[in-house]
Amino acid sequence: MRNIYQTVKASLKQMAMNKIKIWITVFMLAMSACKPKPQVMAAKTTAKAYYTCSMHPQVHEDHDGNCPICAMKLIKVELTGTMGDMATDKIILTATQIQLAAIQTDTVKEQNTGNEKTLNGTVTTDETGAQELSARSAGRVQQLFVRAISEKIAIGQPVYSIYSENLQEAEKEYLLAKQQQKLLHNPDVDYKQLINAAESKLQLWGLSASQINSLAASGKVSASTVILSKVSGTVSDIAVHEGDYVTEGMTVLKTQSLNNLWVEAQLYANEANNYKVNDRVNVSFPDLGRQVIAGKVEFINPELSDASKVDLVRISISNMQGAIRPGMLAYLTIGSTANKSLAVPASAVLTDGKGSRVWVKNTDGSFSPRMIKPGNGNQNYVAILSGLNKGDIVVTNGAYLLNSEAIFKNGTGDNMAGMKM
Repeated sequence: MRNIYQTVKASLKQMAMNKIKIWITVFMLAMSACKPKPQVMAAKTTAKAYYTCSMHPQVHEDHDGNCPICAMKLIKVELTGTMGDMATDKIILTATQIQLAAIQTDTVKEQNTGNEKTLNGTVTTDETGAQELSARSAGRVQQLFVRAISEKIAIGQPVYSIYSENLQEAEKEYLLAKQQQKLLHNPDVDYKQLINAAESKLQLWGLSASQINSLAASGKVSASTVILSKVSGTVSDIAVHEGDYVTEGMTVLKTQSLNNLWVEAQLYANEANNYKVNDRVNVSFPDLGRQVIAGKVEFINPELSDASKVDLVRISISNMQGAIRPGMLAYLTIGSTANKSLAVPASAVLTDGKGSRVWVKNTDGSFSPRMIKPGNGNQNYVAILSGLNKGDIVVTNGAYLLNSEAIFKNGTGDNMAGMKM
């Protein structure tokens, strides 16, 4: 019995020891699982880039893909140096990243920061370039060669043919004078003077020199005479039809020149005194992709409109390419050119509770924030009182993306607020 007791006691002691060993092993495994993995920390410290959205720079992903907000493709942003180097304010982007982020720059220079006003205007024809072709002789229109409005005509182009007894009589006089000069040799008659007088009459009634030469060569009077254009431009009105009788001086057609146009807009009476003739104006056209061209104030009406009590301002613009057409909507930006100062585009300035800053492109191609002291400006430009020099290159589009990247690198961006101007 004693032997059995000792055997059982030894077995229980061995089982207790084994149980203690198991608990020690489990405890050691649990402690090792709580320790940080060196591989993960290494991955964090060696991260070189992240992915963001050009439209939503607050999006930061560690892998390529699409923006969770707008589904645009994310762009890769390289980080300069290690985590210890990320305290710098410099942002370096590749050429591809700059293109994908649509970053645009402009040079700091003197700009008009005076009061500007944008007006809605309408393109009209320049009436000083309008021309009119009138009948030189009475008769009946046999045939029209120009039939459509907006058709372009040139000087010397056939316009219509006319049956005119007056023209026929003048042609007979011319041919008779030529025949007398050839057959008669009366020394008391100046045949050359007679021919010149008859020729002048034909020219006054609309015949060209080549037509008169053809008449002399043929020696015959035609039943109808072709009238050539004495004007050029775009046809704006045709006043006659085939078979109509015209009288001397009657309008046949009108033309207008589209190489130069007017843009007419309206000003309030208290604003008209701020502008004067020959002031420079920027004119943009929404129908042409906001294309901007230069113009000048051609006319300011000295009288107010009876109905609306507003003043008419007329801007002269060039249209040599022919892309601008009468009736188009135009936006006029008029301002005084007296207030010129060092300025940047308004889109370049970022303002918050800590002040105003711009992003400057450095000589090495990187971008850095710079605190500025802005002055007065208009909707296009902001005057710079301090913080920038003439010739500096500032970011005009994409500054918010660079600012978001700086905040991502530096936490809250407080270091930018403490920069000296």
